[in-house]
Amino acid sequence: MSSTATQITPEVVAEHGLSPEEYDRVLKAIGREPNLTELGIFSVMWSEHCSYKSSKIHLMKLPTKGPQVICGPGENAGVVDIGDGQAAIFKMESHNHPSYIEPYQGAATGVGGILRDVFTMGARPVANMNALRFGRPDHPKMKHLIAGVVHGIGGYGNCVGVPTVGGEVNFHAAYDGNILVNAMTVGVADTDKIFYSAASGVGNPIVYVGSKTGRDGIHGATMASADFGEDSEEKRPTVQVGDPFTEKLLIEACLELMASDAIVAIQDMGAAGLTSSSVEMASKGGVGLHLKMDDVPQRETGMTTYEMMLSESQERMLMVLKPGREAFAEAIFKKWELDFAVIGHVTDTGRMVLEHKGEVVCDIPLAPLADDAPLYDRPSMPKDDYKAWAKVEPLGDLPTSADLGADLVTLMGSPDIASRRWIWEQYDHMVGADTVQRPGGDAAVVRVHGTQKGIAISTDCTPRYCYADPYEGGKQAIAECYRNLSAVGATPLAVTNCLNFANPQRPEIMAQLTGCLEGMGDACRALDFPIVSGNVSLYNESKATGGGSAILPTPAIGGIGLLADVDVMATVAFKNEGDAIWLIGGEGTHLGQSIWLREVAGREAGDAPVVDLAAERANADAVRGLVAAGTINAVHDISDGGLLVTLAEMALAGNTGAALDITLTTASAFGEDQARYVVTAPAGTDIPGATRIGTVGGDTVADVALDMLRKAHEGFFPALMNNEL
Repeated sequence: MSSTATQITPEVVAEHGLSPEEYDRVLKAIGREPNLTELGIFSVMWSEHCSYKSSKIHLMKLPTKGPQVICGPGENAGVVDIGDGQAAIFKMESHNHPSYIEPYQGAATGVGGILRDVFTMGARPVANMNALRFGRPDHPKMKHLIAGVVHGIGGYGNCVGVPTVGGEVNFHAAYDGNILVNAMTVGVADTDKIFYSAASGVGNPIVYVGSKTGRDGIHGATMASADFGEDSEEKRPTVQVGDPFTEKLLIEACLELMASDAIVAIQDMGAAGLTSSSVEMASKGGVGLHLKMDDVPQRETGMTTYEMMLSESQERMLMVLKPGREAFAEAIFKKWELDFAVIGHVTDTGRMVLEHKGEVVCDIPLAPLADDAPLYDRPSMPKDDYKAWAKVEPLGDLPTSADLGADLVTLMGSPDIASRRWIWEQYDHMVGADTVQRPGGDAAVVRVHGTQKGIAISTDCTPRYCYADPYEGGKQAIAECYRNLSAVGATPLAVTNCLNFANPQRPEIMAQLTGCLEGMGDACRALDFPIVSGNVSLYNESKATGGGSAILPTPAIGGIGLLADVDVMATVAFKNEGDAIWLIGGEGTHLGQSIWLREVAGREAGDAPVVDLAAERANADAVRGLVAAGTINAVHDISDGGLLVTLAEMALAGNTGAALDITLTTASAFGEDQARYVVTAPAGTDIPGATRIGTVGGDTVADVALDMLRKAHEGFFPALMNNEL
């Protein structure tokens, strides 16, 4: 049936993810029954993925402004000033459901999509990061999922020529049936050459560029806005297929056109494809649009308007050009062997009009699609009720270690702490020749090309904390990112986020979302670390056999910081025998929700650590000052695994051990108290406010040989994957 002839039944409405109440709103918005194309357009624009209808009222409470912020949330990516007439443009997004269904293409197109969000604003992408969450390592699907995701990230990023410089990985049974793949890109642009998405100029041509439109990815945004049943394999056609070589051409063609004055507005075709890009451009500009669907470049024959508007085929962009610049722009895209087509024009009607085969197949007002989408203040459990629901056991009597050294070996080889070398060696992290701090440290650092400046980048979140106490977990995610940037000597600038949660219609899940956001907001305000872009991914839960129910609340944080001079930068590796080891932030006391408690004592219990934001700021300021002054020569923040794991990681990076002159308890060895760092300095140096705890040298840490620690640390992934790739 044609998209204008299909009868709209309650079943058809439900298949499009709209509730009966939402469908009533559609009827009121357009004053009649929609046809299938119009229903499809409403369904994707009102999906959680595009409208943020369950989270928007809470997102509006986050701090988004600061003297460094050029553009906050609402555009394709956030923009911050990095001085000298330059800006960093960055964002993080999710591709969770597609990566579970088809891990290679799901992860690859996640990278491609976030790259487009950045270069559509005029930035050349300079670095990719990722934040990955997998289920139990011994789950029967997990090796396949890990291999596919890592191969997809590497395959796309390596081919497109943007270095993948770091990231994070967690494992937990809660992700057995719904893994998380969050991709982040950072780019650099001149502040006077930043491009925005608001369409303007009645009569201006609307231009389609990039790859042809196919049938891949139809209903992708709707699929990403629902939980998994047992039919995930049947959803494989909703996963997009990427081509990184075309993306590379698209980057170069867009940047070449951006060097001219031809572009009025530009938007990538991401989730919901041509629908979301055209609606967002028109609604932001307060204009209308008229598109001729026959002129859309098509990869397959007989495509309907419904299919073209909802397709999520990759490597496509939509532009509004100045009149008369069409031939100039077309020549550029033809040179790069990309499709170019004028498919419509800007109008003053405030409506979306689509014409196909001489017939108007869609004529609807734009305002309800974007500005008037449903907004829900979902019921949320009070904190005490949530704590009872979460069933987090009290810590009780403080457990003790039978053998600190043996426990250290166990932790170094555990899934959440083991070396990620197997992963990052599959990524080209040096392409472009500007990567000055590689994966494996607290933050990656990429030189701003042609300058001495560096951009530090980190991704962080501790989901087990967020589950135990959403508020403290939200604070900690921001604070750890701030700490990691400070640890390399960078001044933290701003944050992007990827908010991964389960079904928001469950009050306990909304308690997680609102609690995490409240904690994030308080931390960002206290640290002057605003949130300038982000993404919300809900319904991350699975009913599939063998899968868990809801994921752990996972508000992944991506932060950037600025180094004035990349030659004045700290790394985690111990440098010289005889250097003094100092502890900033005090002795560890907190074993609740720690990796030691889970991996050694076999318990997930106790409160998450409390984050003292004043201490976070003061200690980070002190560390950055010490790095800038050249007083210290190694820095590592203390996080998962506590002090002994931090020391072991520094020792392995520098291939030299540590002799401690303090007596460690279980809590001081493995406690995960926040706002803490280990630093080293030449003997005789005084670090005010810090505690001297030992000396660099030898071939052991906690009486464990470095060779034994290295074997445990490096062995987990190769043993797990067993040449899977």
